[in-house]
Parts: sequence; structure tokens; C-alpha cells
Amino acid sequence: MNREIRSVAIIGGGPAGAALACHLLRQGRQVVLYDDGAKPDLVVGESLVPAVLPMLDRLGVLDRVAAVSTYKPGVSFTFSQHETIRFNFRTVAACRLPTYAYNVPRPDFDRILAQRAAELGAHCVRQRAKLERAADGGLRLAPETLAAAPVFAAGPPDLIVDASGRSRLAARTLDLPARVGPRSDVAHFAHYRGFVSEDPAGQVVITRLAAGWSWRIPLPGRLSVGVVINRDEAARLGRTPNERLEAAIDRDPVLAAAGAGRERISEVMTYGNYQLITEIGHGPGWVLAGDAFGFVDPMLSPGLMLALHSAELLAARLEQPAHYVRQMQEWLGAWMELVEYFYDGRMFAMYHTGMAIERKFPGAATRFLHGHVERNVACMACGAKTLSGYSRGLVRFLAQHGVWLANPAQLRIV
Repeated sequence: MNREIRSVAIIGGGPAGAALACHLLRQGRQVVLYDDGAKPDLVVGESLVPAVLPMLDRLGVLDRVAAVSTYKPGVSFTFSQHETIRFNFRTVAACRLPTYAYNVPRPDFDRILAQRAAELGAHCVRQRAKLERAADGGLRLAPETLAAAPVFAAGPPDLIVDASGRSRLAARTLDLPARVGPRSDVAHFAHYRGFVSEDPAGQVVITRLAAGWSWRIPLPGRLSVGVVINRDEAARLGRTPNERLEAAIDRDPVLAAAGAGRERISEVMTYGNYQLITEIGHGPGWVLAGDAFGFVDPMLSPGLMLALHSAELLAARLEQPAHYVRQMQEWLGAWMELVEYFYDGRMFAMYHTGMAIERKFPGAATRFLHGHVERNVACMACGAKTLSGYSRGLVRFLAQHGVWLANPAQLRIV
């Protein structure tokens, strides 16, 4: 695919597809964006990491997103009623990132990106695209999909980008293999009023449950509350998503106390498999972007960062898709590795071991080591050093040799 690409059909108008359209239009390419507009009110991916803010600024929408969002100063990890680790984004100033992020109402966020694509000249087709396998093993637009875009009257697009999210239209059409993560989890989540607010305002709270974990994401006028649990455990909590979510909240002391006066103001949404990477990311006349390429567990909120970064990488390497695919596989793999340190308990065991050493040997040296490790982990989790060889090597070393004063098995998320 080394020929010049002048016209592009993007399947899906979510964050990856809309952002890619913006970048390609600025390059002077012709873009048709297929999206039927049928989106649920609740979508996983309501919290940003600081690395997303410069991407939104480059798209020209940062102020618009800020105007509809909740300021996010950091993240807290709660183990029990008596232990919480509070992390503030001021730590990531060392890696030249904004020292804050936002929690975003997804309908508003997605609308802002779609409007920006339209402003820049995208041809928007309000139709669900259909794909077919081409004779050369590639993809083509189905005749009715091609006909719905008058700009393709002279011929089909030079490139089809599947940004259809977890629908994964290209992967399903071509039966592309995928690497699935080791967990078999399901997430149930909804929006509530009446939960007790955490300090500081806007702080995202991750709570380790007896089985699985939960999130609390402050949004304007509401709180997004979700639980991620093993499918078998979920079945034991109730028959319906509503029963399971409410039971999971009620049986955890931290959530039950915070939500004693809660009122659910939305339907309960359910999401399955959170860890998947498509093994073949491009082919004759097509390439994958965003969640259609791959997605990882939402614990550290990497979803929107990966979607927007995918759009930037692909726009920069549109005529060299193999290079883009390698980069995306590296990013997805690095995030999967980082999230796994939280699931298997090693990240928390590293923290407990470090705090025990600092208490036993207080002084400048231990404070320096504490700050150094914290900055590297924080910059990885915020999207700045996720691929850093040094940061990843440091965490790997400590995960093996820096956990002797704690038991990772007792801190893991089951």
C-alpha cells in the first residue's frame, strides 16, 4: 500500500474515526465518514488520562471538551474501609504532561469530535456501512454503501479504515484472528445521584472488591459507577445486570456506605471482553483503527487515549500501514502489561514494600527512590512513558525483586 491515498472511507464516527477524519482532512485528503448515529447513552471510557489533553488541543476541541466535562485531579485506589492510595496528577509534571485530566460525558465528547470532523469538511453518511470480502482478499464497500456516498461516484475509495469499535466489522468480515486477554470479566455500570462525593472533587476512585473491582467517575451532575467481575461471580449476584450491579454495591462496605442514599438515573449497561488485540491490522485497501484494532482493560482509563493516538499514528503513516500496525501492537501490549501488574497484585505489593522500607529507613535516599518510582509509574499510566524502555524495565525489576515485604497474591484482584 505504497501508492498515494487521496480518498478514504472511515467506518464509524466514534472518537477514533472522527479524530482520524480531522487529521486526514487537514492533510488535504477526501474523507467519507460512515456512521448511523445509533449510540447508547452510556459508553465505557468516560475518564481521560493527561496525555489525551494535548491530542484534543491538536484537534482544536480541548476548550469544548473542558466546557462539558468534570475536572479530574487524580485517581485513588481503595483496598478497604481503612486503606486508600491517593494519586495526584501533579506527579506527571516531570514528563511534561498536563497535571490534570477530565471526566467526560461520552455523548457530548463524541458529538464534539464528530462536529469537528464535519467542520473540517468530512462527508458524513448517516448509514451503517456494510463491508464485503474482495476477490484479492481485501475489503470493499458493499454496493449500497458505496452508492450512499456521491463523492465515490467516480470510483471506490483508495482506503477503507475500520473504526467501527467493538463491532469490528472488518475483522468479522475477513475472519481475522485476535489475541484475547486472560481474564473472563463482565462489566455492569450505570449513572447515579446521591453517592457521597470523594475529596478532592473530580477524583476517580478504583475500589478493590472481594471479587473484581469497581470504578466511580464523577461527571457533571452524576456519578458513573461500575463493577468489573468474573462472569461466574456475576451470575451468582443475580439474574439481570441491574440485580448484579446493585448487589455488588450493597455487599462491599466502601461502596455501600458511599451509596447508601443513591438513586440510579440511567439504565444499566453491560460490556464483555476487555482485552483483545487483532493480530492482522491491515491488508489490501484496508486498515484498522481504535477499538476495531484492539482494546485493553479500562482500569487505568487507556481507552480514549489509545483511540485518539491510533488516529494520529495512522494519519502520519497512512501510506506505510505496516509501521503503524507495529506501533499500535506495541502500545496495546504495553498497556496490557501495565494493567496486569495491578490485577496480579505486584503493583500494590511494590507500593507496600516501598512504604515499609521508607518507614524503617526515613531520609533523603528513600524519599528520592519513592519519588523516582512513583514518577515513572505515573508517567506510564498517564500515557507519557508507557513505551519507555527504562520505565518498563524499572517496573519489571521491582515486580520481581521489590515485593518481598508484601504478598502479591493477597493483593491481587480476583
